[in-house]
Amino acid sequence: MAEIKTTELLRSTQSWDGVALPNYPKEHPELVVSRMVFPVGAKTGWHHHTVINYGIVEQGELTIVCPNGNERTFHEGEAIVEVVDTIHRGENRGTKPVILNMFYVSTPGQTITIQHPEVTAGLELLAQLNQNKHR
Repeated sequence: MAEIKTTELLRSTQSWDGVALPNYPKEHPELVVSRMVFPVGAKTGWHHHTVINYGIVEQGELTIVCPNGNERTFHEGEAIVEVVDTIHRGENRGTKPVILNMFYVSTPGQTITIQHPEVTAGLELLAQLNQNKHR
C-alpha cells in the first residue's frame, strides 16, 4: 500500500509583503473558498480584502501589484498569503492561464473584497501628467 505524503507548503504570520496578519474575528467564522481563472494578459481591478486570505497557484504565474510599485510573482505550486486592507491587483503576465485557489476567513455577511476603481483613474491621470511633463 502506498504511503500518503504530506508537504507543508506555507506557514506564516505575515502576508507576502511582510505585514503581520490581523487577529481572527471574534464572531462565528464563515470560510469561503474561491477558484479564479485568469486568461493570459488578464488583470483584476484594484481592490482590497477585509479578511485574512491565502491560497495556492495551481497553474501559471500570478503577479500581485500594489499602487506603490511593490509587487511579487507567485509561480505554479506556490502558496500565497494575500495582503489584508492593502489595495492591490492580480495580473497574469505569463504565457498560460492562471488558476488560483483562495481561502478566506470571514464572518457571515462580511464583504471580503472591496473594489477601488478610483485607483485606476488616479494612476491613469498620473501617467498622463508624467507623459505631458516629458514632452
